[in-house]
Amino acid sequence: MGGTAIPLAPAPDWIQQQAQVITDPAELLALLGLSRAALPEALQAAADFPLRVPRSYAARIRPGDPHDPLLRQVLASGDELQEVPGYHADPLAEATHTPVPGILHKYHGRVLLVVTGACAVHCRYCFRRHFPYQSHLPTAARLDEALAWLAARQDIEEVILSGGDPLSLSDRRLGELIAQLAAIPHLRRLRIHSRLPVVIEGRITDALVAMLDEQRWRATLVLHANHANELAPSLRGEMRQLQRAGVTVLNQAVLLRGVNDSLAAQEALNLALFEHGVLPYYLHQLDRVAGAAHFAVPDEQALALHDALRSRLPGYLVPALVRELPGDHSKTPVAAVAEADLQALPG
Repeated sequence: MGGTAIPLAPAPDWIQQQAQVITDPAELLALLGLSRAALPEALQAAADFPLRVPRSYAARIRPGDPHDPLLRQVLASGDELQEVPGYHADPLAEATHTPVPGILHKYHGRVLLVVTGACAVHCRYCFRRHFPYQSHLPTAARLDEALAWLAARQDIEEVILSGGDPLSLSDRRLGELIAQLAAIPHLRRLRIHSRLPVVIEGRITDALVAMLDEQRWRATLVLHANHANELAPSLRGEMRQLQRAGVTVLNQAVLLRGVNDSLAAQEALNLALFEHGVLPYYLHQLDRVAGAAHFAVPDEQALALHDALRSRLPGYLVPALVRELPGDHSKTPVAAVAEADLQALPG
């Protein structure tokens, strides 16, 4: 055919970061100057749930510190191999709340749409580490079915984009999907749950901000940061861009043993979030997923920590301490669960 090839535009930096990941526990240990003693069990755990850590995130981990709170979230370990009673592959019984592939309908007036199975990082406590993504990924036919289901459900007012991580999609693909949802008149609110802006710098692009600003509805972005050390300086400017576009930015964290289960860690996280323009929203007790029991914090300790946090920070910087229970119609305050347990005791 002949002719001069048109050079491709360079990939956005966030896409490059998403591709530049560590998937071998041995490489991560070597990079951080850590002992290889636990490597055999780490490899075994990673065979069940693959290790995936962006190099830009690994750069925030303290070298030589096996107890670093960021490392603990991402390094596969032998603790994951233990079978613990009460911990299951589907801890929230999501399989029972799937009217059509890709839709999870658990709460009144809102649904969760699984838009991808991809994540920038594999968090070892992930409650969807065993999720059957292949049965839910939005092929053209499945997306049409999901959109048709949404269009027929006049009681649904809010769509939550989830996965995987919805911001692992390109701006173009995400914009196309949001436009399809916006065409359904009774949908009034859009929410995006994402950890990607926390673990990869630069994901909040001008194109993404403009796309969210142009929609007929006001969007909410719920970040997922668990520790102050995860918040890169560049995130502050990105959050300000979103706020100028009318996007509400919140954070939900998971209470994790050895990561953020101290008053100092919680206070630092919530103050840092505010400095970045993000309001704390939820502090989740761990979902009881198989492979993550070693992260669990007892309710009594969680409640004491939450009480101490309320004594240190203004109310708007204290996230609600909640647990998600299968079959409940909303997130459940941990204090309410504890009270119910006390009432169930013999008098």
